[in-house]
Amino acid sequence: MAAPRTSQQALSTAAERAAQSAGGVKLGLAPRSLTLAALRRVPYVLAALALFVLALELLTAGASGAQSLLSNLSADGPLNLFGFGWLGAYVMLSGSPVAATSLSLFSGGAISELESFAMITGSRFGASFMVLLVGFVYYLRHQRNPDGLYIGVVALLTTFTIYTPSLIVGLVALDQGWFDGVSAGAPPGIATITQDSVGALVDRADDLLPSLLLFGAGAGVLLVSFQLFDKALPNLSPPSPRLERVLAFFHRPMMMFLMGGLVTLATLSVSISLTLLVPLSMKGVIRRQSIVPYVMGANITTFIDTLFAAVLLDTPLAVTVVVTQMVLTAAVSLVVLALLFRPYQRAVLGAAHYLTANRRSFMAFLAAIFAVPALLLAV
Repeated sequence: MAAPRTSQQALSTAAERAAQSAGGVKLGLAPRSLTLAALRRVPYVLAALALFVLALELLTAGASGAQSLLSNLSADGPLNLFGFGWLGAYVMLSGSPVAATSLSLFSGGAISELESFAMITGSRFGASFMVLLVGFVYYLRHQRNPDGLYIGVVALLTTFTIYTPSLIVGLVALDQGWFDGVSAGAPPGIATITQDSVGALVDRADDLLPSLLLFGAGAGVLLVSFQLFDKALPNLSPPSPRLERVLAFFHRPMMMFLMGGLVTLATLSVSISLTLLVPLSMKGVIRRQSIVPYVMGANITTFIDTLFAAVLLDTPLAVTVVVTQMVLTAAVSLVVLALLFRPYQRAVLGAAHYLTANRRSFMAFLAAIFAVPALLLAV
């Protein structure tokens, strides 16, 4: 299948950054080296946390400006916000900033509980695109080998088919108040510390900037905070021989499900954990059949940073939104694993094979994953 040549260098650079993640620690180093490397990352963690808190406060303060933007886009209701979150994750090449932004909009009163839930789910749909992008880079660099594209399509199809039922049930659950008892504010003292540390700065910025610019500043600070988090993470790509030997033992569906969850929990980024699938699968460390449960596990623990954001915002219902998403995604995944896994796996792998078998099918799929969120945003 021939591939377009335009913007290949830009795509390669973006994908390599996401796949490699900034950092220099590889598994297999001596304990002392690992300790020193971990200590060097502490300033990045502290700076990232500080900027993360500042970003959430700026986004909340500028929520009214974002509300006017959404009105101009005619983005109103769960379907529109679902499409908005999906496309937003494409633009940012990550779902986490979009999910955090959704919670800030909800906390600031710009969107409703159901709209926030839908936008977060949309961000999860868009986040998996990073795997396809990395697969495309491998396709260009490995004599047009379609395996990288195949892995990306499997990741996207798994994400779509698991999150869609959890989205539908979740909207009903929130509307009916199934999880209203599961809510929490910030721990005692955290809200005071946050206000004392960044409150004056946010208030000053609110006086100087229009709400929309204030919201834009918050989005920019949020992206910088996630980049700093990336610098604090160990480099897991290319995988070390030790990691390859460990993962070689995990071929059973439940073990790969747990592995996907643990890797995402360790990296706090589903984009990073899923892009690892491309080199690991192409080296034969992870079998094609194991990609599906790995993605299912990763798509649950990816909400940890979103849950952290909800707690920091000190908006109990924001916690309810995230917990609902986590519980229902886990429930759908476990039902599939326990009762439907083999036929589900065959369906996903078969569809991925069909979509990457020729250029026409793949281009139709690529057009669809951009056209669908655009249509949802426009309806």
